[in-house]
Amino acid sequence: MSDELILENFLPYRLSILSNTVSSTIAQAYEKQFGLSIPEWRVIAILGRFPGLSAVEVAERTLMDKVAVSRAVTKLIKSGRIDRAFADADRRRSILNLSPEGRRVHDEIAPLALNFERDLLQGLGPEEIAQLDVIIERLLSRARVLDQT
Repeated sequence: MSDELILENFLPYRLSILSNTVSSTIAQAYEKQFGLSIPEWRVIAILGRFPGLSAVEVAERTLMDKVAVSRAVTKLIKSGRIDRAFADADRRRSILNLSPEGRRVHDEIAPLALNFERDLLQGLGPEEIAQLDVIIERLLSRARVLDQT
């Protein structure tokens, strides 16, 4: 490895470019077909898998900014895609669930998201995909360790 920083070869930069490119491509489809932003879709996706979370728990599970989650939750409540109840023991803690409309949107988008993932991975063999999964998990684990220091 060289001591010179060449931005286009710098792994964090390359990961950011990849993430932004993938997110913006998929965001265009979600916006056009469903009127959803990426944060709104992530809230719907996480509540589809883990119903009954609070907004704080959604932010923790997705590693999204709490303000972005709060805005997405507010829009999704207004659009009738999620329902909010309050915990009996702690009235400050809201419990979020998909409404029937939210479940319908989730069930329509999920196959589109999986197809996008398949298209993105096209050209990689099964061994390469398995290796990519292992590498991503190792990098994520290492990044979490570095975040603690």
